[in-house]
Amino acid sequence: MGLLDGKCAVVTGASRGIGQAVCVSLAQNGADIVGLDIDFEALEGTKEAVEAEGKRFLSLKADVSCLEEFQGAIKEASSEFSSIDILVNNAGITRDNLLIRMSSEDWQKVIDINLTGVFNGVKAVSRAMMKQRSGSIINISSVVGLLGNPGQINYSASKAGVLGITKSAAREMAKRGVRVNAIAPGYISTRMTDELSEGARKALMDNIPIARLGEPEDVANTVFFLASDLSSYMTGQVLSVDGGMAM
Repeated sequence: MGLLDGKCAVVTGASRGIGQAVCVSLAQNGADIVGLDIDFEALEGTKEAVEAEGKRFLSLKADVSCLEEFQGAIKEASSEFSSIDILVNNAGITRDNLLIRMSSEDWQKVIDINLTGVFNGVKAVSRAMMKQRSGSIINISSVVGLLGNPGQINYSASKAGVLGITKSAAREMAKRGVRVNAIAPGYISTRMTDELSEGARKALMDNIPIARLGEPEDVANTVFFLASDLSSYMTGQVLSVDGGMAM
């Protein structure tokens, strides 16, 4: 018996990295999964991994920056499953550059997906979750949303904004049984960090007390905790999974 048996989780950015690890972790603990991604074909690997755990996986293509697309995906998911119990807002992009060189387009694209996408997700599930008087929403922020980072003013702003959405939504929905929490990952081993030079990797390690990169599963395990009743008395919280960077 899993702690999430009978529940359905919607995960955005589900095709790889943290999103894929979250899908597998929640499935291992009993949840059926709805995976959203702008790249529909890329969801196939996650689908296979979830179904290998004996759980159902529904692949849906959606641009999270478009409210109508997000709402349409939730409507389709609701027709396949009896309820939407968990939402993990994980989709995100980077368009790094120094402030003086950053284009308005690169600023706006990151805000649209990383911040407006989270607003759209919370909005899309909130009415149904409040009506059923249960639900857990987990928003993926970042350590740079807490600390800032040179060359990432757009990304840092978007991830700091996610914390504001989390706390405000938590206050709005708490009395209806819906919990909203955030996770602020540090540097996690993904395709992006694999491309770092040796020098950049060493400089990074010097700022991480635990002296290693995190794994996607480190974040996924925290998502499971927040999705389950193990965290039933927690809402509006930000859990840092960053090897001690923001302590």
